[in-house]
Amino acid sequence: MDPNKKLEWTALEYEEKERGNDWFWTLGVIIVASSITSFIYNNYFFGLFLIISGILLGSFAIKKPDLVFYELNEKGLKIRNRLYTYENIHSFWVQKGVKLKPTLFIKSERQFMPIISMPIKQYNAEEVRNFMLKNGVPEEEMKEHISEKIMESLGF
Repeated sequence: MDPNKKLEWTALEYEEKERGNDWFWTLGVIIVASSITSFIYNNYFFGLFLIISGILLGSFAIKKPDLVFYELNEKGLKIRNRLYTYENIHSFWVQKGVKLKPTLFIKSERQFMPIISMPIKQYNAEEVRNFMLKNGVPEEEMKEHISEKIMESLGF
């Protein structure tokens, strides 16, 4: 393998969803109703928590996704400015298919949320797979976490 070879790509941080006014009204009604119910039952902390959570969800829904830079090089996988060395990547999986979004999954050494997923281009999926295999990273089938599917169905 050429030591100077590297793969670079950029992708949006997440898929931007178009949310209409109905989505924000629904969020507001749910938050207000839940908070009032919490206050009626003297659970002030939870009511306040719901209000803060609703504000954060609304602001997150408005935020535009950032463009993220990815690079596979001789040392490891670089996401933005963070380098995951091949020694610290336990395994990987390249998801590709007709109905599936091309995605690279890596299982890292992180204790909290060790599986990281990142979008890749359909045309370089096989190249990414070969790059990881040539650097001694074992292949292990992984799928999108159920929480991501739930969030996607809720419009996030």
